[in-house]
Amino acid sequence: MWSIGELAERAGATVKTVRFYSDQGLLPEASRSSGGHRRYGPQALERLQLIRSLRTLDLPLPEIRRILEDEEAAGRVLENALDSRLRGLGSELKALRWREAALQLVRDCPPAQRAGRLKLLSALSTPPSTAPLARFWRAWLPARMPRLATAAFLEAAVPQPPDEPHPSQVLAFARLHAMTTAPCPNGRQPQPDVHRAAGAGGAALLYAGLAEAFELAAPHLRQANDPHPGEALDAYVAAYASAYRSRDTHEFRRLLAARLSAEARLNQYWELAAIVLTPPGGHPQPTPGSTDDWLRAALQLDNAGAA
Repeated sequence: MWSIGELAERAGATVKTVRFYSDQGLLPEASRSSGGHRRYGPQALERLQLIRSLRTLDLPLPEIRRILEDEEAAGRVLENALDSRLRGLGSELKALRWREAALQLVRDCPPAQRAGRLKLLSALSTPPSTAPLARFWRAWLPARMPRLATAAFLEAAVPQPPDEPHPSQVLAFARLHAMTTAPCPNGRQPQPDVHRAAGAGGAALLYAGLAEAFELAAPHLRQANDPHPGEALDAYVAAYASAYRSRDTHEFRRLLAARLSAEARLNQYWELAAIVLTPPGGHPQPTPGSTDDWLRAALQLDNAGAA
């Protein structure tokens, strides 16, 4: 039997540490001396060493208790605890990288711009949340649109913040946040009339078809190919035709091009989204906005050829 001081010395720990784990019930004593002092056996040393090893992994005491108390499930409990801690560390590291990039952004800008950038950044959490952007697009979508269709649309429209952002990406995301949280002009829903007229059911068909068209067109944008008619444009026109319960004819394409050109555009949103999605020095990643521009240009060329 060892005293608390002897156990601490053998484990390379302090008496205070041994007493703390004993008081928490993690390190049971074997007996008490005639004077009431705690006595520990060799098993206590093994347990104390295990506890300290687990603590070096930054596991919380409740998880350590579960590992010690359930020997049969100790491996599974430890694995789950480690996975949870790794996820937590990943979030912490991402937050630190965003703070670092934000500090660089403010440090490196002209002094006259610092107040404005600080105001933009103060509205962001670290790492930033995409919830405000998702709320903006939910208001943009027609009411009663099917849940799955809404989720698919949001996945395409809301850029995810990069884990290791460049200062330019931090600035772009901050501006997206400011844009999407600002009141709409005149309180008007920003969804274009060409989409709103399709209704909730038609919009679901439209966005599903547009997603297919964008996927077909994206490789052309990555390769910097000029807009041209083809499979991607056919899918694009078919999406609108299905939403309006119409047929893909030359007249329909002409009318569609006219209606699309008359609508207001969210160009700034998509330009900022491309910066968020594109690593510095890389070729701009396609966004729904840039892909839609490419397909509209292809539609104009197709109509010109038909004329």
